[in-house]
Amino acid sequence: MSTTKIHTLDLGLGRQRTTASYLIESNGEAALVETGPDSTFPNLVSGLARHGLSPRDVKTVFLTHIHLDHAGGAWRMAMEGATVHVHPRGAPHLADPSKLLASATRIYAEKMDELWGTLEPIPPERLRVTEDGQVLRVGGAEVLVVATPGHAIHHNAYVVDGLAFTGDVGGVRVAGGPVLPPTPPPDIDLPVWRASLARLRELKPAALYPTHFDRFDDVEEHLDALEVELAAWAEWVKSRMDEGKDEAAIVPEFVAWLTGRLRAAGVSEEGLAEYGYALPFAMNVTGLMRYWRNAARA
Repeated sequence: MSTTKIHTLDLGLGRQRTTASYLIESNGEAALVETGPDSTFPNLVSGLARHGLSPRDVKTVFLTHIHLDHAGGAWRMAMEGATVHVHPRGAPHLADPSKLLASATRIYAEKMDELWGTLEPIPPERLRVTEDGQVLRVGGAEVLVVATPGHAIHHNAYVVDGLAFTGDVGGVRVAGGPVLPPTPPPDIDLPVWRASLARLRELKPAALYPTHFDRFDDVEEHLDALEVELAAWAEWVKSRMDEGKDEAAIVPEFVAWLTGRLRAAGVSEEGLAEYGYALPFAMNVTGLMRYWRNAARA
């Protein structure tokens, strides 16, 4: 008989309750969904210890995608003996993270080490490329791999005993506020994202576990609200681009617009800071502008 337990490990990235790693325990085996960045690895170790585990007790890691707030610490788990499961388009960048590091450094510059720490290659024997629809096991628990691009081309969700771990494609929902769509560059694709949300609905999970942050049981309402918000953001940005505004002009307008909407939804000033760590507001504009420019060229 399978006994599966899910534990939320708060990685404390910038603020508490913004970024999670999820511990799966089943029939004496342990796995993680996400590792968080290298910079919060000590918090991951502490979270495991609260459940009587060390990193060496975790034999399996499932990454939703390779953005550093989700996967930057995976190399450390691999060093401890874990096998890391990742989308086929993400795996090469974990084996050789030079391009991933260069891209992140262009964005974060001098804040790179503070935010994300370091990134080392994962030996090929510690990497496993996933397949859409593949069923893996952790103890007695079945883990269904669901390719869910839209936020990133290399994005997976994982469904474990009817619970969906949605990374970023399932949105960001912190501080008791509404669900928001993280839209950083370079891979935002609106129709593809909507198709991924449709796939999640079809699976009818009992609950959602977005990486940012924790469990939500109002699955249909959550996914519907996310899709509405994604469309609203996209159209808002496009309308400013159609007016001839550049990114430097659009970003402060977007930050003011989104901040006002969050305050109207009852989000506190501390909650606004939590949202800011979970999905930096300016980067959402950059990603959506890139999407619209690519759509126009296509």
